[in-house]
Amino acid sequence: MKAKRKLILVPFLGLVLPAVAQAADMLEPAATIDLPSVKGRIDHFAVDSKGQRLFVAALGNDTLEVVDLKSNRRERSLDGFGEPQGVLYLPEFNRIYVANGSANRVDILDGISLVRIKGVERLNDADNVRYDAGARKVYVGYGNGALRALDPATGDSAGDIRLAGHPESFQLETRGTRIFVNVPPARHVAVVDRAKQSVVATWDVPGAESNYPMALDEPGRRLFVGARRPAVLLVYDIDSGKVVAKLPIGEDTDDIFFDPKRKRLYVICGEAPGRCGSLFAGRHGPHGSPRAHRALRSRRRTALRGRPGDRDITRQATYLSSSLNLPRGSSLVTRHGAVLLRTSKRSTS
Repeated sequence: MKAKRKLILVPFLGLVLPAVAQAADMLEPAATIDLPSVKGRIDHFAVDSKGQRLFVAALGNDTLEVVDLKSNRRERSLDGFGEPQGVLYLPEFNRIYVANGSANRVDILDGISLVRIKGVERLNDADNVRYDAGARKVYVGYGNGALRALDPATGDSAGDIRLAGHPESFQLETRGTRIFVNVPPARHVAVVDRAKQSVVATWDVPGAESNYPMALDEPGRRLFVGARRPAVLLVYDIDSGKVVAKLPIGEDTDDIFFDPKRKRLYVICGEAPGRCGSLFAGRHGPHGSPRAHRALRSRRRTALRGRPGDRDITRQATYLSSSLNLPRGSSLVTRHGAVLLRTSKRSTS
């Protein structure tokens, strides 16, 4: 029997949070969406907030799943991909960029017809995709160590920035020219000047390795980096490059989201039974490091469904509409499956 995948909610109503978090908006379930015949692991997602569509990179299924967020139903399943990983939707150009890990290319689709317009070849293990709106460039992490810049309208190459190893998550400044890049093989964060198209600094990952996820609080001058060995969150001062805080998190972290409105950091983890991640909330301590911290727990297993070792495990991760300042009902999503959430006011009484 074919495996059935779902975009499934997490019951956050049973979370034990610090008092300051209880006073703010709480997360509540929004929907559960079936993905019939989708098998294997799910990777990154992208959202079309105006069209209320969610694009799901079904890595293990070699498909791109298109979900209608108005009806909470899958709209289409597009095949022809090879381990799709990163997904980017550009409303300005009405284009969808899909990075293919095993097919070693980036596919560019028309946002309306969903027809493949172009393939950018020879991008081995194409992974994360980001957009520099100011300079109008798409960046793709790929290979043994590079960021490829692409013209968002045509997909033409605008040059490579060489790195010391395969890049994982990377974040772009909006008020500056830097890109912060996790480079796990080199055990550092590379600081790239995208105007110079070169690495201008590297920051060590002290006492840790496997630094995969990352989030940027540019106004607060902080960079959050998640490491898997050991499972810790590193907080960098982006002006000095120094680590100003190190905090424990759940195992197998794979994405981090910072909510600037509520001053919360959500760390998504995959391997901790009964835990879907870590929440850092409330006021901030010395050097802007998060002070209040609680593990996000539920009354049942939510971060990982199935038994360890099962081939047919459905992983889940959280997305937060507030992280992108999207309208209610829109979404931000990450790999290992999806958890559809929205914010609503809750009383502390």
